[in-house]
Amino acid sequence: MIARCFIRLIQTHYQDMEISHVLTRRPLNTFSDFPMADRLTNSIDQLVDGADLIVECSGDVFHGTEVIERAFEAGLQVVTVNAELQVTTGSYLAGKGFLTEAEGDQPGSLAALHEEALMMGFKPLVYGNMKGYLNHDPSPEDMAYWAKRQGISVDQTTSFTDGTKVQIEQVIVGNGLGASITQQGLQGLASTNLTETGNLLGMMADRLGQPFVDYVIPAGFPAGGVFLVCRHDDEQREAIEYFKLGPGPYYTLVRPFHLCSLEVGKTVRRVLSGGSVLLNNSIAPTLGVGAIAKRAMRAGELVERGIGGYQFRGEALKLDQHPDHVPIGLLRKTALKRAVEPGQLVTFDDIDILPSRALDIVMQMRAERAENAVPNHSVKNAPAGMAVLDS
Repeated sequence: MIARCFIRLIQTHYQDMEISHVLTRRPLNTFSDFPMADRLTNSIDQLVDGADLIVECSGDVFHGTEVIERAFEAGLQVVTVNAELQVTTGSYLAGKGFLTEAEGDQPGSLAALHEEALMMGFKPLVYGNMKGYLNHDPSPEDMAYWAKRQGISVDQTTSFTDGTKVQIEQVIVGNGLGASITQQGLQGLASTNLTETGNLLGMMADRLGQPFVDYVIPAGFPAGGVFLVCRHDDEQREAIEYFKLGPGPYYTLVRPFHLCSLEVGKTVRRVLSGGSVLLNNSIAPTLGVGAIAKRAMRAGELVERGIGGYQFRGEALKLDQHPDHVPIGLLRKTALKRAVEPGQLVTFDDIDILPSRALDIVMQMRAERAENAVPNHSVKNAPAGMAVLDS
């Protein structure tokens, strides 16, 4: 859906741009109504040879990683609509070439709102997502029904419904914009009034002493957008209240939509015009997305997929607290080495992971974090008043 809509957008509204090729893994003769079907190719080489920039929107961690590395070898910049990839291999890739998530999906929309807030003098405290519906363990029958009704895949529908996608989205925002989390799995507050909930979240950020990412579950107002909870200068308080944002000290800035593929063109133009990265997972992430078992499973049980599957869901976590967790983006066609219980966070000791370039990257980043971790004696010997942080 993202590729189809993006291509139609460029064809109709961006006369100075052209789609050179569209990479697919499906047989080329299986497409009937794809726009610009003559540009379809199964060759990564053909994709990159004719391009000035790559838009990677497969939603696939493994395939996307291979495509991006090939694009970097060709000296190309890459725009992604693939938060799943960003939180799995994106930090490594961000150190190898120009990589940015696009505006349109919630992470890019939050990053754009962040830029606007800074230009107006606001200090962001909370980066918020809106979640229309949450069921940690939906049934296959329900997911098949909603997937057909919404016109998207069952895997996508499941990852949206069980909360995995919102956890992934908020982790890339936290890593990219320097925010943390208040707890594993985020708060996910129910909200009937976003301003009141924003005030509560702002107080939580002040107590935490740093910005954090989270989401709300709206009731009584539309979901689907993003928001920031911010502070501003005290001398601006009267003016801001006159501008209808309330008396402060916390102000909630709302972007009530995210239009996915219709907004990707803005980021493409930004990059082609020499603009900076809008958002990526950063080269030094502090957050990850672990795999939480939805039910009891026995040793030897096959795991078809993590993101969008019925065995696991994703939860945001702090990397320094869970160095052995398996990123949920790595779970694909593998098997458990030992039994797990419902609610258990899966580690590398629990599961066999199929060899892949994505696994190599994750293991390399894991080894580098362990090597760079601050030894315990460094904390003990730190001068009074100094905080020693694990990278």
